[in-house]
Amino acid sequence: ISICRDLPNIEVITFSVNGISDLEPLNQCQNLSELYLRKNNIASLNELFYLKNLPRLRVLWLSENPCCGSDPHRYRMTVLRNLPSLQKLDNQAVTEEELSQALVDGEEITAPPARRSMENGCSESTESSAAESTTETASELLNFSLEETNKIREELGMKPVPRDKFSSFSPRETDCNRKKRNNVLNAILLLMKELDAEGLEIIQQTVGRRLQALRKKELQEE
Repeated sequence: ISICRDLPNIEVITFSVNGISDLEPLNQCQNLSELYLRKNNIASLNELFYLKNLPRLRVLWLSENPCCGSDPHRYRMTVLRNLPSLQKLDNQAVTEEELSQALVDGEEITAPPARRSMENGCSESTESSAAESTTETASELLNFSLEETNKIREELGMKPVPRDKFSSFSPRETDCNRKKRNNVLNAILLLMKELDAEGLEIIQQTVGRRLQALRKKELQEE
């Protein structure tokens, strides 16, 4: 998620099922309108502090994180009190009545979490975060990431990525590196929407040269 510090103009971010616990890198994304963070390791609603100054944020999907707790009403009211510009929370439309009730039942967040995580999304988790993360299998993570990536590629008019190509990670590769790779891939695909034909041709040529260099290296190592 640290890549978001370098993407101030990004409008849609999909980081569901990625073991994310820290939302601080998002506070510079002033054009962000949709944020999908389902099934991560966000332990505290105080992380919403970093989203409060994002003027265009309208859609947030935060469910199935430890911060949601056991009281769904309190959770929803707290989110809406701190992010009153939301139009949809967890795939459910926000009503005017809810926004009014949130002023009574929601908790105002005025400071970031006291306990900060390490950089790059590979932090030490709290006990609740660790327990939550163990419920996600590697297969589920891969399937979700593949689905999200192919959805973006479809919007860009690109062919879907075959599963055998998407899952060809080295057995020695850590979960953290795999998640970072998926995050970078999604960010690149989203940014490609901003390019014209000339820009896409440059990307195509650059990728072609990169692939040739990698294949040449692989042949040399064999």
